[in-house]
Amino acid sequence: MLSAVMEDYIKAMYVLESETGERVATSALADYLDVTPPTVSSMLSKLDERGLIDREQYKGATLTEEGELVALEILRHHRLLEAFLTEHLDYDWADVHDEADRLEHHISDELSERIADALDNPGVDPHGDPIPDAELRLPEGEATSRLADARIGDRVVVRRIRHQGDEELRYLADAGVRPDVEIEIVDVAPFGMVTVDTPEGEQSLPEEIAALIEVVDADREEPHEPDRAA
Repeated sequence: MLSAVMEDYIKAMYVLESETGERVATSALADYLDVTPPTVSSMLSKLDERGLIDREQYKGATLTEEGELVALEILRHHRLLEAFLTEHLDYDWADVHDEADRLEHHISDELSERIADALDNPGVDPHGDPIPDAELRLPEGEATSRLADARIGDRVVVRRIRHQGDEELRYLADAGVRPDVEIEIVDVAPFGMVTVDTPEGEQSLPEEIAALIEVVDADREEPHEPDRAA
């Protein structure tokens, strides 16, 4: 049986690999989890021994097929919990991430399936992240682009807000930037601020946050299907 910390490492590796398409460096994992490189090295050795990752010195690590299945199961639990907390327990979508992080390690497969049934098997969580199905397959989805790459005058619909902390999510929620909301790009500053017109008024977003917001062209919007990448 895996510990909660091991599961956190596996989930983090999956997210980083999905974003970069490359093996995960110890330093990148340390930054993502806010721990020291020696701590990461120690944990990676344990995961390597269990056959959950493939690790090469100076070349980083990647999940094995078994490790990827573990990651997808954790993501399924986490994202179903976020959806359940939002839809049935009146949590704000910006406040469910940390709560789901605590609960994801203790949910059984049976409870996970009951939650999925109660939610009518959603394809995405409240942040627009795709939810693996019961067979741990990710749903197909439409192509998206980053808000940071949009141009002045573009009208886009927010599809997904990738892994941000609760503080950033609450900021975006207050700014009116949430999944399925249409916004217009008002200005893109040379020093990295993206100003958008939202239902709550004009808001300026740092480029590093805009880079984690996935959008589609409002004029060519298709029925919402989640992006495949997790």
